[in-house]
Amino acid sequence: MKTTVKTLEGSRQNLFIDGRFVAPKSGAYVQSYDPTTGEPWYEFAQADAADVDAAVRSARAALVNPAWRRLTQTDRGKLVRRLAELVLENADELAMIECRDNGKLLKEMRAQMRAIPDSYLYFAGMADKLQGDTIPVNKLDTLNFNLREPIGVVGMIIPWNSPLMMLTGTLAPCLAIGNTIVVKPSEHATASTLALAELVIEAGIPPGVVNVVTGDGATTGDALTRHPGIAKYVFTGSTFTGRKIAGNAAENLVPCQMELGGKSPHVIFSDVDIDKAVNGVVSGVFAAAGQTCVAGSRCFVEQPIYDRFVEALVERTRRIKVGHPQVEDTDIGPLALSAQLAKVEDYVSSGVREGAKIAAGGRKPQDGELARGWYFEPTVMTEASNDMRFMREEIFGPVVGVVPFKSEEEMIALANDTEYGLASGIWTQNIDRAMRFARNIEAGTVWINTYRSAAYMSANGGMKNSGYGRRGGFEVMREFSRLKNVVIDYSGAMQDPFVIRLR
Repeated sequence: MKTTVKTLEGSRQNLFIDGRFVAPKSGAYVQSYDPTTGEPWYEFAQADAADVDAAVRSARAALVNPAWRRLTQTDRGKLVRRLAELVLENADELAMIECRDNGKLLKEMRAQMRAIPDSYLYFAGMADKLQGDTIPVNKLDTLNFNLREPIGVVGMIIPWNSPLMMLTGTLAPCLAIGNTIVVKPSEHATASTLALAELVIEAGIPPGVVNVVTGDGATTGDALTRHPGIAKYVFTGSTFTGRKIAGNAAENLVPCQMELGGKSPHVIFSDVDIDKAVNGVVSGVFAAAGQTCVAGSRCFVEQPIYDRFVEALVERTRRIKVGHPQVEDTDIGPLALSAQLAKVEDYVSSGVREGAKIAAGGRKPQDGELARGWYFEPTVMTEASNDMRFMREEIFGPVVGVVPFKSEEEMIALANDTEYGLASGIWTQNIDRAMRFARNIEAGTVWINTYRSAAYMSANGGMKNSGYGRRGGFEVMREFSRLKNVVIDYSGAMQDPFVIRLR
């Protein structure tokens, strides 16, 4: 991999189309900023509709190119395995690039980069296991079966909070199936996706199978989501943007797979070890500075332990170290965008205006180097209610509201009283209660006595305004392949051309 943090510094990064890095047709570039300082550190290409069209044409050509189309499933799997090896070999550099680009902890990014190859290996193994079906019919001399085949060119729009991890969840299965891809990374974190493109070619994956167009949503994203050459879209991001993408895709009758916003409930019952539950809540909402779709930002605590739990949570929160993401003992780094920092500050202020109290945090650090970057203290809000704005809308920052509840029925009503349904968590030693929660909660993922435990073997996704479709496990192989029915009549008998033959 040629791209490193050192080579990125002050550089211009081009588009990746048909296996080559090419300048944008307009010659336009956009500045990328380091969230620890707020200072620029490289430029990326601003793709327009002509660039997007070139990328889609490249992907469509690669889809029918015998170098890709005529590969056996086993050989495709071998290419995906080679990509996994290269990601692992370059894990430290990829981690450093993402840390610098979005401000997430270096230790977390290193862990992610060492885990990502396992996902590629898992789906590489799926490449020759995507099977069709033979279907019994009411004629013995007819063979009726289904084929599963690549769906076509997949357009992927990925977020800035964990670009390569989010990309891998759909890129790996799409490659294993035999699709081709056009990726648009977020304009706030493009570098690691471009670095991965180098590894795609080094792995031996034919040119045009993976293409990367960079730029903003209004220009690049709009052009991609309106292009008639795309067979399916993948999007991770806000519900607002998801609706726009779905509308654009509908013009060409193109389906989407979407993971959208969340406002996940994290429920604590009085029969738990409070310290363990506090650690679960801290992990669920403050990890990655709260910049995760599944953040457990609505915390519901059973009344008998509410005061003790809040006291323990506040004490634990005040011990969280906010600092530079490359320092080993840092717990929380900066937010990725200056606009995100302003958004978090506004939500906290709105909560106070509506009657909530700041029990911990609640402001931007004022001392030293932290004052220069886009940092915000982990924040606990008490005396909150489920109808306050900061409890209803996705903040995407390190802020949690804590609300007491009296009964299981009240808790379920509060937890489901949201437009979102991405994830949820419950802490209890009562297995009956835990299973009732799992059945009654309106969320695509349910965590019991844990939180943010992810596995690429499991299908996951949202309900309600948190999106639709599933990623992970074998389910994602169905999402990005299509069924074709084949009927063979081998009777040799003459048939009446005007009679429908029921099968």
